[in-house]
Formats: sequence, C-alpha cells, structure tokens
Amino acid sequence: MSFVLAIDQGTTSSRAIVFRSDISIAASAQAELPQHFPASGWVEHEPEDIWTSTLATCREALNQANLTARDIAAIGITNQRETAMVWDRATGQAVHRAIVWQDRRTADLCARLKSEGHEPIISARTGLIVDPYFSGTKVAWILDHVPGARARAERGELLFGTVDCYLLWRLTGGKVHATDATNASRTLLFDIHTGAWDDELLDILRVPRSMLPEVKDSSHHFGDSVPELFGGAIAISGIAGDQQAATIGQACFTPGMIKSTYGTGCFALLNTGATPVVSNNKLLTTIAYQLNGQRTYALEGSIFVAGSAVQWLRDGLGVIGQASETGPLAEQSDSSQSVYLVPAFVGLGAPYWNPRVRGALFGLTRNTGPAELAYAALESVCYQTFDLWAAMRADWPEADAANVVLRVDGGMTASDWTLQRLADLLDAPVDRPTIQETTALGAAYLAGLSAGIYPEPSKFADNWRLEHRFKPNMSQATRERKLAGWARAVRGVLASDEGEG
Repeated sequence: MSFVLAIDQGTTSSRAIVFRSDISIAASAQAELPQHFPASGWVEHEPEDIWTSTLATCREALNQANLTARDIAAIGITNQRETAMVWDRATGQAVHRAIVWQDRRTADLCARLKSEGHEPIISARTGLIVDPYFSGTKVAWILDHVPGARARAERGELLFGTVDCYLLWRLTGGKVHATDATNASRTLLFDIHTGAWDDELLDILRVPRSMLPEVKDSSHHFGDSVPELFGGAIAISGIAGDQQAATIGQACFTPGMIKSTYGTGCFALLNTGATPVVSNNKLLTTIAYQLNGQRTYALEGSIFVAGSAVQWLRDGLGVIGQASETGPLAEQSDSSQSVYLVPAFVGLGAPYWNPRVRGALFGLTRNTGPAELAYAALESVCYQTFDLWAAMRADWPEADAANVVLRVDGGMTASDWTLQRLADLLDAPVDRPTIQETTALGAAYLAGLSAGIYPEPSKFADNWRLEHRFKPNMSQATRERKLAGWARAVRGVLASDEGEG
C-alpha cells in the first residue's frame, strides 16, 4: 500500500489525484461542478452533485492508475472551506442546497451582529471578522429559512458540516461526523485558542451544539470508507481546508513562509508559528494546521475574485475563448493606457472587507479593447496580492525580511506574464513549484503522514522542488506609479458605496 488518494473538492470542480510514495502523481481525474445563482449575490451547490462528482473522480483516478482499494494506504480530503451544508442525521438528505463561501445573502445578518456589538468577542475567539464569507451565518440562515429546520435541529435530527465533513460522512456510510481544526476555524463558531467549539458563539448565532462535528487533528485516522465504494475499505487519514492544504503542500512549515493560491479567488497565508497574531489590518488569524494536538497559526488574506476575473472575460464578455489566451492577449495591450479593473463582483475581501461594493473599470478610452481588459484583469490579481502583502508586513514585521519569497500555486500560475507582473509589483521573488497540485498534495501528505507513507514535516519539506523563480525587474518609479493608480481605483469603488449609503 504505497499510494495515497487525494480528494480535492473545489468551488468549480471535484478532483481526485493518486500520489505515489515519492509524491509523484500516478493518475488524476476531474469533473466540473455546477454552480447555481438563484438570486443576486447568492451562490449554491447541490450536495448530491458534490458527492457524485467526488465519487466518480476517485473511481476514475484509481482506474487510470490500475489500482484497487488494497493498493491505497489512505485517503486525504481537501475542500472549499466555508461552504456550509445541513443534512438529516438519519437519511443523509440535505435540507437545502449547499451555500457556497462566495455567497453574500447573510450580509444583513452580519450587519445586525455588528450593530448588536458581537463582533469583538467573535473576532477575539475565532480570529475572523463578521462577514457572510464564513459558515456560521450560513447555517443560521438555513435554520431560519427552511420550514421546520430549526425545530429539527434542536431535536438533534440535523447535522451541519463543511464540505470535508459531508464527504467524510458519506464515505463512511454515515458512521463518522467529524472535521479537522482548519475547517472548524472557518465557521465563526470555533475558539482557535482553546481548540474547541464555543458555547457563547453558538448562542449568538443560534446554532445547536448537537449539529456540530467532532474536531480532530489534520493528520488523523478519521474512519474508513465503506467497502462497496471502492471494492474495499480505505482509511481516511487526512483533512484540511484547501488553503491550509496548499500551505502544507508548499512545505511552508517555518514561520515567515508565505504561500498564495490562485484559483477562483486568491488566498495568501503567512505561517506565524505557535502564536496567533492579531491583525490590525483586517487580515484573518487562522489555524494553518494541527498535528499531534499542536496548533500552528497563520495570518490569511482572502481575495474573492482572481481566476473568476478570467472566467468573466471568457463567459461574461466573450473576450477570450479559453483562459490560456489571457496572458498572450495582455502582452499585446497598449502600454500608453492605464486601465484598472477592481473586480469587486461579490464585494471586496481583505484588507477592505466590504461586501456591498461592486466592481468597476477605470481609465477607459476609445482605444480600450480586449487586450487592455485582459491586462487589467490579470493585473488586478497582482494588485490585490500586493494589498495582502502590505497588510501582512504591517501586522507581522518579521515578514519584512529581505529573504522572504512568495510560493504560488493554482490555475493562474500557469501564466508567466501574471507571475512576472506579481514579482514586479511585490518587488520580491515569486517561486512556482514543480508540482502545481499543491492543494491535493497537502491533503495526500496529511493522510500519508498518518498512514506512515510520508515522513515528518521537515523531511517532507526537503522534497519541495522549484520549477521557476520570477525576479522583479520593474523600476521603482513605474511600480509606485502603478500602485498609486490602483489605490485611486479602489478608493473610487469604496467611495461609491459611501455615496449610496
């Protein structure tokens, strides 16, 4: 049993990757996951789609690798983190579609919690801010809006879980209702200092404790898959939310190391070690991973729109036919134009945290065309990363060392143009690893660590390999001019919200 099966259940697709004992990839499979947008700012998934696509990709990956259950030492799960589901304890039937992390329907509830003075205690205990992004208000919304749901929950009939928890429950045939500390830390219900669900927070959000999963280490034998799924039982031995899994896959085990993942959104994590650092710049304090009962913390900055800006160019505007065209198109742009896209399609994440503002284009001229739009879309991701980087340096001065390097992963990092511009604007090196599937690798590592396939973190870190380092080559004057233009564009978007208020 020298293989590990990693499940990477994301916002727009479900993937399964089989890793060998030397962390090379034996096989992979992917399936699109439909998203549903029933109202403005609402984003949903069918839980059954999450399950069936996950199961299908696992079976396909095993088939491609010509492996059976007896060849797999363990399964690791990584997932879109704040997406929330509520289902029947007895039947497994979901009472509502999954409410996705991007969903903004609980903005009014969040505003009320703030007006009632609850945010200080919530932030102090969870490291988070009160925002629709997180799971807790989504659960509250389901209990309040699905007829009979609250009464059923209070009778102990309903379970709550993030996607990892739901998949674990389905994989084990309903025997195990558990999650890991990284996913629990994204719910607004979990005290990251004590490592436990918090009764006062549960009371504030009116979520019955009986709904909650048990919280375990990220590398832990959670249970076994039922034999009929894969022709034999397989141990499920690792779970981490996608951004934490990418941090592990990037081997960012040392305080001061930073990784940034570019998928639908962009998420940057700075390892701060055993100490949770309180942010003064609206970053989140979160659990990076928990091993052997010991929590390691991180500062996190979340950008809601990264790859989805490219999807908008493709699907919304029809400017490109496929994502890979964006970089070459941006290279053709008119350098005399200064077009800025602030992609606040679902509000702005860190360090602004404004769910009400919407996106805007600045600097348009009669000559602005597809190339300039592609340029602005890719550059917007770099600018947003700069905002996170600046906030991290302000919150944790140790991060401002001259030798800090950003390790990147995710679909957008295939674009050399984007990573070069990122290095230019950050004025810091950007490293792209040989293995791009770092999120899945992190889940595989956690499972393989528990199963005895992979070594302790320090030895695992020795396996990290650089594919290419992008070094900054932009002049300071150009960098400062471009960053000043971005800052003006963001102020314009924020001012539009103030004007409406």
